[in-house]
Amino acid sequence: MSTRPADALERGATPWLFAAALATTLPHAEHQPLWLSLLAATILAWAGWLWWQNARLPGRWPLVLLVAAACGGVLLEFRTLFGRDAGVAMLVVFMALKLLELRSRRDATVVVTLGYFLLLTHYFYSQSIPTGLWLLATMTLLTATLIRLHGGPLSTTAATLRYAGLLTLQAIPFMLALYLLFPRVAGPLWGLPQDAHSGRSGLSEQMTPGNIANLALSSEIAFRVRFAGPLPPREKLYWRGPVLEAYDGLTWKPHGARSRPPLVEALAPPVAYETTLEPHQQRWLLALDAPTALAPEFVLSGTLTATSREPLSQRQRFALSASLDYRFNTDEEPATLRRNLALPPETNPRSRALAESWKLTESDPGRLMERALRLFSEEKFFYTLQPPLLGAQPVDDFLFVTRRGFCEHYASAFVVLMRAASVPARVVTGYQGGEANPVDGFVVVRQSDAHAWAEVWIASRGWIRVDPTAAVSPARVEGGIAAALPAGEPLPALIQLRSDWMRTLLFRWEAVNNAWNQYVLGYNPQRQRELLARLGLPDADWRNLAAALAVICGALLLAVTGLALYQRPRLDPAARLWQKALRRLARSKVNCAPWETPLTLLQRVESERPALAPAFREVVAAYLQARYSGIPDDLTNLRRALRRLP
Repeated sequence: MSTRPADALERGATPWLFAAALATTLPHAEHQPLWLSLLAATILAWAGWLWWQNARLPGRWPLVLLVAAACGGVLLEFRTLFGRDAGVAMLVVFMALKLLELRSRRDATVVVTLGYFLLLTHYFYSQSIPTGLWLLATMTLLTATLIRLHGGPLSTTAATLRYAGLLTLQAIPFMLALYLLFPRVAGPLWGLPQDAHSGRSGLSEQMTPGNIANLALSSEIAFRVRFAGPLPPREKLYWRGPVLEAYDGLTWKPHGARSRPPLVEALAPPVAYETTLEPHQQRWLLALDAPTALAPEFVLSGTLTATSREPLSQRQRFALSASLDYRFNTDEEPATLRRNLALPPETNPRSRALAESWKLTESDPGRLMERALRLFSEEKFFYTLQPPLLGAQPVDDFLFVTRRGFCEHYASAFVVLMRAASVPARVVTGYQGGEANPVDGFVVVRQSDAHAWAEVWIASRGWIRVDPTAAVSPARVEGGIAAALPAGEPLPALIQLRSDWMRTLLFRWEAVNNAWNQYVLGYNPQRQRELLARLGLPDADWRNLAAALAVICGALLLAVTGLALYQRPRLDPAARLWQKALRRLARSKVNCAPWETPLTLLQRVESERPALAPAFREVVAAYLQARYSGIPDDLTNLRRALRRLP
């Protein structure tokens, strides 16, 4: 079907469509397969070349084949055409392919509509401040493109962008009203039930030599903490995660057996704090040792690990407390003690022989523990992120050959030595330390702060924390990983940053991001109820919210309408009557171009519609007289002539 001339796409509007397609699809290149990004870029370049050469667009069947091939590729890549990633990939493909059939304004409107849909999909992957600013700018560009489609070739770029910006500014009050008053649901409105949350780097449920060292290469924030009182000393900040008791000679894992709830004796007043935990897709809560108060959805296991029923797939905030000086499980279950003495047979024979030799002269668990720590501190051991590979007997290789390792190497070797010396011991993983942000007072704990330490059980004292890494590199506990590692280690530049002004800039940016997370992304049903209570609506339900939203949006609409009417150029009485005459001509199937003068329009009416010519000739004469004479009686003559126009 051919395109009607009135609906034909004006050539100068096409670059706007290319810009809109590029702005909406380009950020998805980070999340989509490389082949799909190259396909979209190729199609965009092809469409641009066809426009530049004023060449003919491809026919229907080539487009059908391209659509089928692209859909087949998406199906092979994702094994489905549904869900987050596959759905976004399909939208990107459709946006690119639609540029190959831009023949009418209808096709162009479809491109703009797809662009608005693609804008929403960006929030599946990121809800950061840069993402929000980019989407606001892109939304303005899409609106400008829509204005350009209907404004014609006389619309200047500056005027189009200015009008689109004005419309965006007028929409912001409505956006804020909807954001604040629309009934909130738990979780983000843009979340998907199955695959909306991609896995994030973080602690694993098992530990092998090297996995925490790899995690330390990430500067990504794991969680933020704000203490109700003074900041505790850094060496006290041990954030407990999974406790690993099962050992197969290489890998440490949690033990699946259930145990009784822990018996914790607080030896110091509790420390209250609030933590904002980034999603890590695991069930444990990274809580300060030892937790004394938890959120209702968490329970404390027998190993003092706080866990929830469901994985933490969204950023969440919890109010907690902890005692930094404590004893727990002084009367431990025999089954637990036996479990933490077990070693796989025929593994690490040299390490076991060393520990057994200690037992010949020492029987006190505390002295055996000190003996192992002296081994690390007095012998030439090195703390590094680049340890050599270990063989089939990893602890033996580490203690007697390489002597270079990260925290998991020292924690694992220490626990093996303790168990071989008949002292119950286990590995604890989590985070240690954190960096206080002086701008907002939050302590930022990054993935690079991931750590592993040990616990030993001594009668009458219970489980005691022992950090073997501190025996090798005390600076790791006191000053953080950057202070402990030698120069040349492959830490992220963000962690090694030394410039004062750069660190100040980083602190300010992270404070802004934290405020965005706390008050914008964290605007949940509870926070909405708190806001409404401060506004005088303590028991607002969805009906009250809907009524308040309707009233506020109505008031905003009236204000915007009034402002537009106030700013609209006022026509003099003669011009208003002339516009009325033009509307009557339009009803008589006479198209009136905005640039036509009254006399030019009269000539065309005389040639196209001779029956209307006499009456319209009187209207033109009366209008010119009234428009330029300024005599009130001339307006009366114009009104009289207008009444005679059919």
